[in-house]
Amino acid sequence: MSPCEGGVSARDLAEQVARHSYGKLVAFLAARIRDVAAAEDALSEAFAAALADWPRNGCPQNPEAWLMTVARRKFLDAVRSTQRETPSDEMEELAAAVESSASAAEIPDRRLGLMFACAHPAIDAPIRAPLMLQAVLGLDAARIASAFLISPATMGQRLVRAKTKIRHACIPLEIPEHSQLRPRLDAVLNAIYAAFAEGWIDAAGTDVARRDLAEEAIYLGRVITDLLPDEPEGLGLLALMLHAEARRPARRTTAGDYVPLAQQDISLWNADMIAEAESLLKRASAFNVVGRYQLEAAIQSAHAARARIGKSDWAAIIQLYDALISIGNSPVAAVNRSLAIAELRGPHEALKDLDKVAADPRLAEYQPYWAARAELLARVDAGDQARHAYAVAIGLERDPSVRRFLEQRRDLIDADSRV
Repeated sequence: MSPCEGGVSARDLAEQVARHSYGKLVAFLAARIRDVAAAEDALSEAFAAALADWPRNGCPQNPEAWLMTVARRKFLDAVRSTQRETPSDEMEELAAAVESSASAAEIPDRRLGLMFACAHPAIDAPIRAPLMLQAVLGLDAARIASAFLISPATMGQRLVRAKTKIRHACIPLEIPEHSQLRPRLDAVLNAIYAAFAEGWIDAAGTDVARRDLAEEAIYLGRVITDLLPDEPEGLGLLALMLHAEARRPARRTTAGDYVPLAQQDISLWNADMIAEAESLLKRASAFNVVGRYQLEAAIQSAHAARARIGKSDWAAIIQLYDALISIGNSPVAAVNRSLAIAELRGPHEALKDLDKVAADPRLAEYQPYWAARAELLARVDAGDQARHAYAVAIGLERDPSVRRFLEQRRDLIDADSRV
């Protein structure tokens, strides 16, 4: 395959543009034609054309503009092929709208407008965040289904129905009036955080697609805070993501081994990101309106205190988890609260606390619950129970480095028993 500028292959360039510009291109075209699914189809055909054309004829100077031109042409071809079913005046209107975008050398970023369209009240609440992840960030249905714990087939059907609803209800694919922003904000924030969490899975940043997801989520978080500077939960979400991203360099050793938070080298944490996160939290606190993302960011801030005072503020962390549980009844927060109790009051008290949520069916296949339970059982010398919990946690874990870490922790139980 012939190289492009800088020695990058045509396929690599197409993949780079897909990672960085997919949502931007879909949002721009969909805003013109008022049809998300048609924009996705046209862009998909444009990428296929790029993989055929660029190796033969060389890579364009402006890949985004090239793809938009081809996507526009593909869409118009599709419209004209069905013109018997489409009123001529409607077809002409669509053609004019698409043609007007053809000469745009610089394509404006309208992803946020598309996200708010996906959060429209006419769209069923459970599908809003998944719809944003697909339309704006290009995640496939199977990957989204895994994140939301439903089957890929069901997720695919729901996404198709949601896109059809956007078209039939003529939902504008643009940022709504300020009065309509806040009612849709929760769904938008949830989708941004879901994208960041998907990127966070790749701790070492070796999976470029996932690393880009984390970067895109932080970028969208910044756009939200610029758009709504007085929205404390938007500030809280950005603070949360920055606190988490600041620790990325310390989450794995140079050999790729997993490093738990308590053992991370704080000199590797990004001090500028932490400082920005702290500033955002301070801004959010001035509004005296507490929400989930502010609390989660505050928990990360209490962990970051180790960089200043040499230890995490466990008492504050427990209080913050109490507040988080009170507003959301999250079993995930309950698991993390138990681990914090272990640091402050010991593993016996922590196990008693963890037992309160053990019957929650949502935890049956939640790996961190089994890993936490195994660690606490090992610390109270309940070897057999700890081995069982470690076995479950290892079986549920997808990350090889975390799986190795859990195996090592399990093996320590056997080594201690032989002493």
